[in-house]
Amino acid sequence: MKDIELNSQIYYVGVNDRRTDLFENHMELPNGVSYNSYLIVDEKVALIDPVEMGFFGEYLAKIKAILQGRSVDYLIVNHDEPDHSGSVALLAKEFPHMEIVGNAKTFAPLEAFYGPIDNQHVVTDGETLCLGRHTLQFFLAPMVHWPESMVTFEQSTGILFSNDAFGGFGALNGAIFDDQVDIAFYEDDMRRYYANIVGKVANPAMKAIQKLGGLPIKMIAPSHGLVWRGNPGWVIGKYSQWGQHVGEEGVVIAYGSMYGNTARMAEIVAQGIADAGISAIRVYDVARTETSFIISDIWKYKGVILGACAHYGNMFPNMSRLVHDLGHFKPQNKVFGLFGGMSWSGGGLLALAKWAEGAGVTLVSENVEVKGAPSRKEDAERLYKLGQTVGHAVKDNH
Repeated sequence: MKDIELNSQIYYVGVNDRRTDLFENHMELPNGVSYNSYLIVDEKVALIDPVEMGFFGEYLAKIKAILQGRSVDYLIVNHDEPDHSGSVALLAKEFPHMEIVGNAKTFAPLEAFYGPIDNQHVVTDGETLCLGRHTLQFFLAPMVHWPESMVTFEQSTGILFSNDAFGGFGALNGAIFDDQVDIAFYEDDMRRYYANIVGKVANPAMKAIQKLGGLPIKMIAPSHGLVWRGNPGWVIGKYSQWGQHVGEEGVVIAYGSMYGNTARMAEIVAQGIADAGISAIRVYDVARTETSFIISDIWKYKGVILGACAHYGNMFPNMSRLVHDLGHFKPQNKVFGLFGGMSWSGGGLLALAKWAEGAGVTLVSENVEVKGAPSRKEDAERLYKLGQTVGHAVKDNH
């Protein structure tokens, strides 16, 4: 395979994972994911961000093909999570004199995962490490998205090795740079990655962006997804937009239905939204769409309407998972509406309303509960009005 250079003496040695079905064992990966790693070959050799353990053979072969018998002097560990650090112990055996570079919070989690770590090289915020022509500078970025997280900046080329920040889901299909691909193909996977991984620490992420704002960044090389060579400002702008919870004009309807009646209610609500002039309407059955996709679109759009049938005095089980995640990730500046179905007892809408009160979400319309099927005119009118009210609130930028 042809070597991929970010710049002279700086190589991409990452791998694509098209085998794993669930990222962190709960988020679907229909387009796979990349584990990005970078090799700087200078007077000293530095490897930045190792890869997931299951891909070590392919990874090591790429490294050795470039080094041609040389060893690795430094392994930079920007983040301890096993999808990045999984190869640390194997690399330490392969290159026994290699120093492992991290900050004061890096090594306790590493040793908890992989046992004693020799040759520790602890760096502080702003400290530099000279490799020869290249100089690495380290910046702490706590809670983006673990306490030990940091980023590495190469001063001579202006490359920011940004850890999980500015990354995304999706394997890299032959090209690794943003100016080689159709970015629109990757954008949804990037937003889903942000909403479900970085979004819960949006404030620390924004602080990290501000902290790095004075650096002469010419390229951003994250641990997952595209390398931003052509227009790094694009992805910085997206992170700023998402971090400030700036939603687009649109409404997400997510519902849970056992026998189809609540699904029929969702259709009536959607008609009301459409007649309010909203063209971007996304309707999800929570039993058939994995939660991370719904969270991603909720992050994208201004309006959210949730509907749940009753299930043993509570809400539909998959809806419980969705609202749990919404409470965890806390998307802001949204307008909400709620509806639900019942038969011999309620509970679905009641549980949703209780969640909404506790989460402090903004409800712009009366909640609508329907007994049985939404076949009565008055029930259909209330559901339609719910959709219209939320749609108008979104249009008015409420």
